[in-house]
Amino acid sequence: MSLFKKINEDANSLAIKAMTTTVEAKPQSRKTLKAKKILTSVLTAALMVSMCAVTVFAEAAGGGGGDFAFFTGAIDTLKTVVVLIGGGVAVWGVINLLEGYGNDNPGAKSQGMKQLMAGVGIALIGLTLVPQLSTMFTGAGA
Repeated sequence: MSLFKKINEDANSLAIKAMTTTVEAKPQSRKTLKAKKILTSVLTAALMVSMCAVTVFAEAAGGGGGDFAFFTGAIDTLKTVVVLIGGGVAVWGVINLLEGYGNDNPGAKSQGMKQLMAGVGIALIGLTLVPQLSTMFTGAGA
């Protein structure tokens, strides 16, 4: 009887120890941090270059003359900026998703998937809803 009592006490102490022990998150590897920095720098540079190019050529892409040529060019620029922001959020989500799979971290996987879906949603808004603004402006003037 004392043998069973001893086994039961040992099992209880192990269970209590297991319940009170905290699991610390794994630190990110140097490769992951370096990849994040490089990708962020490249993405930021690409966004800046494309925004500058769109701003420079917005008037030429604005379409036919008239009073609303400025609005048409501005809406094209806004569309491009919104799509680029959505793409950046989606790329960042993919990075977090891959990092979550690499470190077996469900929190990072969830956050990455949310960011990916949000980025795709923002890009779709830029592609579908923002061009509707030009029809609002040109339709109001007609």
